[in-house]
Amino acid sequence: MPADILLRAEGVSRHFGGLVAVDDVSLALVRNEVHAVIGTNGAGKSTLVNVLAGELSASGGRVQLLGRDVTRWPQPRRARAGLGRSYQRTTIFPRASVFENCRLAAQAHAQNALDWWSDAKTCGESTKLAERAIEQAGLAAQTHRTAGTLSHGQKRQLEIAMCLATAPAVLLLDEPLAGMGPEETDRMLQLLSMLKPAHAILLVEHDMDAVFRIADHITVMVNGAVLASGEPAAIRANADVQSAYLGEAPESAVPAPVV
Repeated sequence: MPADILLRAEGVSRHFGGLVAVDDVSLALVRNEVHAVIGTNGAGKSTLVNVLAGELSASGGRVQLLGRDVTRWPQPRRARAGLGRSYQRTTIFPRASVFENCRLAAQAHAQNALDWWSDAKTCGESTKLAERAIEQAGLAAQTHRTAGTLSHGQKRQLEIAMCLATAPAVLLLDEPLAGMGPEETDRMLQLLSMLKPAHAILLVEHDMDAVFRIADHITVMVNGAVLASGEPAAIRANADVQSAYLGEAPESAVPAPVV
């Protein structure tokens, strides 16, 4: 697998009995790129993310992470190997501080089964990973704040920070912009743009303006299968995509990229 391709799915499928939720999907996540996956509700986007993350087993096909075949690896093993993900619903610990949320995520990644007698709070590696993740996510001023008191946008930033605390190479982000206003969306897109150089990012999102601002590559799913995949301008101009999902918006309407 080429060095810049950090995760590759080849012919991945997922069946639930007679229902085909993901149908022969192939894609590659590349370092320094945001790869958006779009489609209507029920298109198979979240199921695909769950298969890539190892939370659901693939019914067919293969998944490679950092050059290794991880198709049969469970989610915890993939996470320790460099795969981070966020969920549609907030998964923070609301009564803990921002720092404790990130430290716990880092501790889960850097666990040492032979050091069971030590106080976890004294783990220097977990502390360092947590502090760096909080800084990267733009939450340094909120480090000691109780997570449940953060704004909606800050909670989503915290989820990204918790991913970063596990030192991932690949980020799978499932609707991180859901429920955000324009200012919070801008802040999240700036964060994703900042994270691109060191990560490969898969973004599942319904906000099409945001997708066309941040994505380097877009895959469109319909009924579990790939309808089209390519650069944003090509996707915007694709007649099948316009008919199935985007409507007749002209290519000139594509928003400017985040800088």
